Amino acid sequence: MSERMRRVNEAVRSVVADALGDLQDPRIGLVTVTGVKITPDLREGKVFVSVLGNEKKRRASLAGLESATGFVQARLGRDLRLRRTPALTFEYDPSVEHGVHMSKLIEQLDPGPAPEPDDDEQTG
Repeated sequence: MSERMRRVNEAVRSVVADALGDLQDPRIGLVTVTGVKITPDLREGKVFVSVLGNEKKRRASLAGLESATGFVQARLGRDLRLRRTPALTFEYDPSVEHGVHMSKLIEQLDPGPAPEPDDDEQTG
């Protein structure tokens, strides 16, 4: 990825995250923008989001985001002076949920008692 596209992706991520904070849709729960991938021609963009909650909450949040796409794209066009305003789609990113699950599994591991040092190790 070129440096320019990396900067565009980061700028879009920032504007989208701010716009999502202004949404009043009750279907949209705690949503975090985890990444953005804009095509080099700036025509399309995928916004990857994580949603806190169960499957039902996730589906409701994604439906709310889909209905707010016009608002988010208008904000994007207003705040970023790009040649084109990309048509955005929202996709669920399971990486955060997967990370939380892995952390819980690690916490559940019982390392057991610490090994006793051998007499040889104590004397040196």
